[in-house]
Formats: sequence, C-alpha cells, structure tokens
Amino acid sequence: MSRTFAQCLQGLPAPATIEMAARARALRGEGKSVISLALGEPDFATPPAVVEAAYQAARDGQTKYPPIDGTPALKTAIARKFARDNALDYAPSEIMVSNGGKQVIFNAFMATLNPGDEVVVPAPYWVSYPLIARMFGAKPVYVPCREEDGFRLRADTLAAALTPATRWVVLNFPSNPTGAVCTIEDMQAIADVLRAYPDVWILSDEIYEHLVFDGAQAVSIAAVAPDLKARTITLNGVSKAYAMTGWRVGFAGGPADLIAAMRTVQGNATSGVCSIAQAAAVAALDGPPDLVDEMVAVYSRRRRSVVEALRAVPGLTCAMPEGAFYAYPGVAACLGRRTAGGTVLDTDHDFAMALLEEEFVATVPGSAFGSSPYLRLSCATSDEDLREACARIARFVGGLR
Repeated sequence: MSRTFAQCLQGLPAPATIEMAARARALRGEGKSVISLALGEPDFATPPAVVEAAYQAARDGQTKYPPIDGTPALKTAIARKFARDNALDYAPSEIMVSNGGKQVIFNAFMATLNPGDEVVVPAPYWVSYPLIARMFGAKPVYVPCREEDGFRLRADTLAAALTPATRWVVLNFPSNPTGAVCTIEDMQAIADVLRAYPDVWILSDEIYEHLVFDGAQAVSIAAVAPDLKARTITLNGVSKAYAMTGWRVGFAGGPADLIAAMRTVQGNATSGVCSIAQAAAVAALDGPPDLVDEMVAVYSRRRRSVVEALRAVPGLTCAMPEGAFYAYPGVAACLGRRTAGGTVLDTDHDFAMALLEEEFVATVPGSAFGSSPYLRLSCATSDEDLREACARIARFVGGLR
C-alpha cells in the first residue's frame, strides 16, 4: 500500500521544545539525573480555589457539550478581564474560548490565510507561529529583534518587512523566548507603521502579560491604538499566570466577523472546550490577584539569580528579561570549541545537545526560535534545580577547549 500525506505537512519539523523534552525524558529513564529547563510550564500547582470550582462544576452537572465558542459564564469573565486588565471592551460576539492559546492562532490563520500570503513574525519567536502559518501555505517573514535593543521590536525593522502580500503581523510581548517587553512608546511606533497597511491583521499574543518584573508593564496594542482594534486579535489564556497548562483554556477578543469565522473552524475541528475546565478558568480570572503576585515574585527572584549566574560564566552573555519566565543567554563565544566529551560545537543546537548528553541539562537552542546562537532556559522550576543547572552549565563551558 502506498502511503502519502498532506503536502502541508512536508518539511514541518517537530517543535524543538518537544524534541528536547523527549530526549530529557529518555535520559531520565536511563537513570540519569536530568534537569529539564526545556518546557515553558509553571512549576506551581493550580490554585486550590480553581480546582474546587472545577470539582463543584462537575458535581453540579456541568458535564454536557459546551458552546463552541465558550460558556456564557466564561465569556463574561473574559470580558471583565479585558476591561479590568487591558482597558478593552469586547462584546460576547467578539470573544471565543479555545483549547489553549495555540488553537486561537490555528483558528485565526486557517480562517484568513491563503497560499502565498505572508505572516510577519518578530524573531526570536515562539516556535508555533511560523509552523502554523506554513501549514496553510503562507510564508513566514522574520523581523530580527536584537539583544542590544533588549529583544524589543523596532518600528523601522517592522516597516522594512511589510509588503503587499503581508496578511498578519504577530506581536508577542512579553516574549517567549526572550522575556522582552515593549513599552507604550514602542507600541505607538509599531501602530504608526501598521496604519499604513490597513489590510493587515494583527495577532497580539499576551499570554505572559501578568508575568512582568522591575516595574515593566505589558501593553495591548488594541488599547494603545484603538483604531487598530477592529483588525486585532488579542490572545490570552490561563496557562501561564494561573499555572493551568493542563486545563487547556485559551481565549481571544477580536472583531465579530473574524471571531465568527474562527468559531466555524473550531466547530469543525474540536468543538467546545471542556466545560469543567471552563468553570475553573472563571474562578481563575475572577479570583484574587495575590496568588499571581506571589508567583511573579518567585519568578522575578529566580530569573535574576539565573541571569547573574550565567553572566558570571566567561563566554556567555545574557540580557535581563523583563517578563515571562525564561532566560536567553548567548553562546557565540563558545562555538568552534570542543567539549570535554569530544563534541565540536558548530551551532547552538550542538551546544544544547552536548549540554544535555554530557551534563544532563535540557535547554532549547535559539535556532528553534529563529535567533542564533542562543539558548532558552525556563526559570519555572525549583531554586535548587536552577542553582544546580547553572553550576553544570558553568562546568560545561569551563571544560571547552
């Protein structure tokens, strides 16, 4: 039997985050003492009140098929959240709930992209933006964000990337993988550029908005530039701020016609999100902010200690992230050298793989995020593991010849 698969899947690599995490699990299965900093997942437990809300929803019989675009209770809570946190007003018809933030992106791109369209993505980028765009025949166009600029998006480099074929511009600030946060002035300049391209959609991924440090403030482009709101999808979810990755609840606000098209996509794919998880999300969004504040304080302390430890290693650079829970050290000075185990490091992928195989620390190479030579390290793990991981990295780099 001859087996053929869809052309849209040809050449699509598995996300490097998943690849590195799988190798780490395999080594751990062999009895190795692996510290995995590869996945962006909070190490906190879901707040007890959120779990209790899910339990009570199940006890109350909220176990039937939910509406495709979200339960009325959750959509109302999302509307309150957007008004409270982002100064954005969305009607129920302008809100939808999806199976994680990734499905929001999938729905939006599938509803709008045609072969040959271009999707502009600032780099470094979260791995799924270009992969999903490519699934629909679109071409990712990358805009470099430089370490010396704090990895923030500059308006002039964005303007240079836009063409008549541009269909979407992706904004992800606070950023995965760098933790960069664009200021209000940055967003105003970006908005000025986008006004010259009225047919371009804007995807503002704000999943890390509450995880900001040292006085930084996450801003929504739809609030900074209200005239762009009618072509902006504001994406968020409960995974990061509320330690609810496994509950799979993402959501978006956007223009009613685009939300309706995205609802059609979702209705023919997964239908609605687990009703019990939606009840939990209501409790998270309406809950007291102090639980999030406590997690932010821990993340802030961890990322500072990790960055300071990495900066102390000769050959590594590391910008201080203003948001999210990652560090993004540069390893350029380490390339062209040989590890204690005999591996020649030609790329950051070589560095990440050798670090995992020789010192059992799992990271993700910057090449996976479109920016080399760097590594992404998640700080969302215990202080003890982070200290040990940094010591192993220092030993690894110190053994290069």
